[in-house]
Amino acid sequence: MEQTSSQDNQQLFPLLKSLQKASKELQKNPIFATNKPLSTIDPFLDLESNANALLRNDPNLFKLSQLLCNLKTLLEKLQKYQGYSLPCILRRQIINYKIYQVAYSIETEIQAYTDRESVQNLVETLEDSDDEDKKVKVLVEFEKRLSQGFDLYFQDLILKAKVFSILEFLLCDSSYSIRIQDEVSLVIASLVRFNKDVFVGLVLMGPTVRALISISSCCSIRVLSSLIKLIRIPLVDELEAYKEIPRIISLLSSQNVSIKVEALDCILGIAYYGRREAIEAILQAGLIEKLVELQRLENQCNGNESGTPNEEGSKSNPEMESDEKDYEENPPFESCVASFAVQLEIGEMLSKTEKKEFKLQILRRVREASVSEAESATIVAEVLWGSSH
Repeated sequence: MEQTSSQDNQQLFPLLKSLQKASKELQKNPIFATNKPLSTIDPFLDLESNANALLRNDPNLFKLSQLLCNLKTLLEKLQKYQGYSLPCILRRQIINYKIYQVAYSIETEIQAYTDRESVQNLVETLEDSDDEDKKVKVLVEFEKRLSQGFDLYFQDLILKAKVFSILEFLLCDSSYSIRIQDEVSLVIASLVRFNKDVFVGLVLMGPTVRALISISSCCSIRVLSSLIKLIRIPLVDELEAYKEIPRIISLLSSQNVSIKVEALDCILGIAYYGRREAIEAILQAGLIEKLVELQRLENQCNGNESGTPNEEGSKSNPEMESDEKDYEENPPFESCVASFAVQLEIGEMLSKTEKKEFKLQILRRVREASVSEAESATIVAEVLWGSSH
């Protein structure tokens, strides 16, 4: 029985996708068309005849089966009124309008059924399956569905199934692989984009942000950066309240350049949306000293055409090598101190007086951290010039 059900599903979902596509094509037909659009009607009739047997096996598809029967009846009626007399034209317009309505209902019903099945499959796979590939696959499919835009019915399914709680558990449980946790973090960011009014609160109330920092992968920090841009001031306030800002700055010491780049992006976001307390935490954690060091190393690397081998003689994977080539063309830490100063200058939460105070602190820290007067003069000039433009 289970094997038969599985076979039915393998046939059903491609058929539903084809029906959904055909329904969309029918909706494109002009209501005031003067003849029968065979190119869209005939394929639909073929699909409808194949669908009846499969749809009858699932009570959840009873409404869809009825809609298909209604649409078939309307299409058959349409074929009877292909003349050019006034009664035929009027009847054809009325039938075309009804076809549009039924086709839209079919598309909606198929999407609702597909969403129910996908959310159920997501929850079952994440909770019960030990297959990492299956988990990643359903997460990728779920993220793709979220990217299609807001849907109230789909949101209700997500909330009733407690999907966010499941994702949060996977993100915080260190027994799961970085691969799964990275994909989970991407899905959480997609949920926030899907509806900030609902999912921002869930992110702020739970351990999601702290878990992203603890994972400290390139992907998790990139997601943190995107969440800072999406949630803005409330998230920066949370980072400051839970003393997470020094942990982000410590990532600038990572051996992975990609992680350092994403950490810097987070810091620039905090600088833009942060209140006085957040900026003070940044400076007290030694950010300026670290940025001066990174900028110095960047300049040294740019002057070394032959480059330097990897530490510990380790081999880079292709993705890291690709990133490194991108960074060679666009050095990520070039003028990074000035970039930070500019973000403070144009930021939303500081007063003019506070901005002046912090600029003076930045200049003082640059002079103290520089190894030469030439280096100090260069960075100071970049800070003064950058913040004045």
